[in-house]
Amino acid sequence: MSNKIYDLGAGFWNIRGSFRIGGILDIGTQCSLVQLQSGKFIFLDSYELTGNVRNQVMALTNDGQDVEAVLNLHPFHTLHCAQMAKDFPQAIFYGSSRHPEQVPEVSWADDLVESDAVAKRYPELEFSIPKGIYYIAPNEKIHAGSLLAYHPASRSLHVDDTFMSPPAKVLEAVLPKLLLHPTTKQALKDEPDAGKQYCDWATELAREWRDVHNFCAAHSSLIKFEMGGFEKALIKAIEKARPKLEKA
Repeated sequence: MSNKIYDLGAGFWNIRGSFRIGGILDIGTQCSLVQLQSGKFIFLDSYELTGNVRNQVMALTNDGQDVEAVLNLHPFHTLHCAQMAKDFPQAIFYGSSRHPEQVPEVSWADDLVESDAVAKRYPELEFSIPKGIYYIAPNEKIHAGSLLAYHPASRSLHVDDTFMSPPAKVLEAVLPKLLLHPTTKQALKDEPDAGKQYCDWATELAREWRDVHNFCAAHSSLIKFEMGGFEKALIKAIEKARPKLEKA
């Protein structure tokens, strides 16, 4: 997947990047750039910017000086944090409790990215963390948990792993536009109603954020939903998975 920046309007840009497993299979990754009401900018997630994409970002952000913060939403997406900190040394770096353990060379903020304090700092965005599944799973191969960020002005949802779109163009014809992460069942907390908690959370989220138009998922492509399409797609995915998740 080649590096590309998409202007989704209303001060929201999604950057599609490259992430290769074993140096061969490119499953892609992302970060997003959001302009605040103050005129400053924040990033959602870290990614090493290069070439034309880097040039465009620097042109937008006064050569990076107007980047106020980087919000690292997924506990297990840590590969590009150190480079991002070098590129934007004046920015405040927010992360989960796992980020400082994995990337100690970055000066991390005391407030965790999923905290109410950070959410209140950026009213341009709405945040949600899944219920019923681990945000930071004990098994490091399970990445279903993440902090979701919605930008109502552009109707853009930035989500890592928790929800996905088909990982390859060739699969878009045979798979639904929205999928749950394949490790969702393994990510359930050891609680009697964990599956129900997760399904109820996702169903309510589908209704609250039903206006989502731009669906920006990490390891897939940018998907656009018509009005109400995101709600229908997410509820359909949840209802299909609910019997297995509630039985777990």
